[in-house]
Amino acid sequence: MKIIRGAEFIEELLRRNDSNQTDLEFDRNVLSIIDKVRSEGDSAVLDFTERFDGVKLDSLIVTEEEINEAEQAVPAGFYRALRAAKERITTYHEAQKEQSWFLNPNEGIMLGQKVTPIDSVGLYVPGGKAAYPSTVLMNALPAKIAGVGRISMVTPPQRDGKINPHVLVAAKEAGVDRIYKVGGAQAIAALAYGTETIEKVVKITGPGNAYVARAKKWVFGDVAIDMIAGPSEICVVADAHTNPIYAAADLLSQAEHDERAAAVCITTSETFASELSKEVARQLAELERKEIATQSIEQFGRIIIVDSLKEAFDIVNRLAPEHLELMIDQPMEHLAAIRNAGAIFLGQHSPEALGDYMAGPNHTLPTSGTAAFSSPLGVYDFMKKSSIIYYSENALAEVAEDVITLADAEQLTGHANSIKVRKAGY
Repeated sequence: MKIIRGAEFIEELLRRNDSNQTDLEFDRNVLSIIDKVRSEGDSAVLDFTERFDGVKLDSLIVTEEEINEAEQAVPAGFYRALRAAKERITTYHEAQKEQSWFLNPNEGIMLGQKVTPIDSVGLYVPGGKAAYPSTVLMNALPAKIAGVGRISMVTPPQRDGKINPHVLVAAKEAGVDRIYKVGGAQAIAALAYGTETIEKVVKITGPGNAYVARAKKWVFGDVAIDMIAGPSEICVVADAHTNPIYAAADLLSQAEHDERAAAVCITTSETFASELSKEVARQLAELERKEIATQSIEQFGRIIIVDSLKEAFDIVNRLAPEHLELMIDQPMEHLAAIRNAGAIFLGQHSPEALGDYMAGPNHTLPTSGTAAFSSPLGVYDFMKKSSIIYYSENALAEVAEDVITLADAEQLTGHANSIKVRKAGY
């Protein structure tokens, strides 16, 4: 793993997705899929599933029988781990739920905010060769806690036409109402616009490949989305107290995700930097997903040596990483210095993988620098707010002239008249 000084690499890292943003041919392909699903419905979805996933389906719906088979197929140990994760995720997210509120600032006036769950949501869960039951929990449980009326899930089928049993069991445990065998841009289009089988939703959440991310971007506005997720990222801030074995393992835990994943360590210790570089090479050689992780580390992995923790935190805030590990002495004392990060892991024994599965906070996090203005997925993403305004006749009379004056200043005579006609009756 390369050791460098200076933060120029951070700007390069933030630009790593720029080429994708201007790929017009890619956009045309995604838009053609969306258009065909809108016009042809189930027929288009089934055609694309056969073309891209290599499986010819008779039905897009996962049946109760298939879910029952999945329950028999998974081991008891998986159930224990899944339910332990569910309990922790639920406990954390229940604390996020907001309540409606009202206030009476003056006599005859009531103002408030009404909090309401959205009517429906579509969850995208990556599938095919891989299985991500944790993604099911992280998307479905906040929606359930929010009170969403209908939770649908889409996930690509395996070559045998089935869905991974771990994913199906997680969906049942999390309270998903409907499960469909479809992935890719065609799944996003089906959720956004509806087909004969797949009912339209008002919001789509969940990660996916480049086609899924771009499709979400194009349907946004017709439906809501959570975010446009980019490649995974981890940034470790280290000092002379940091265990290089732990730090290397955590960096590689993200590098194995994707060839374009970023793994960065910022440290004040030259000795640690040297030890970490050697440890990454040692652990990398033993990794099952060695080829993917190697490309990630070579392209987007760096150890950056800085003169102070303040300099390290300045770089962190510019990077706004998806995952940030403060593996330094007394990390809580430095938490206030961090402004931009999706999730912050404190100390030597809070690895990123803990957050992926078991700690409780959501693992759907802003990437590609968007943690500078975005938040992790949460219960609040499945709720909306309405303002409440009540004025009595006397309360309106007290402010009538001021409202008319402001409306006249904007030359909106209809606005002013709506006050005047009431004022005339006082």
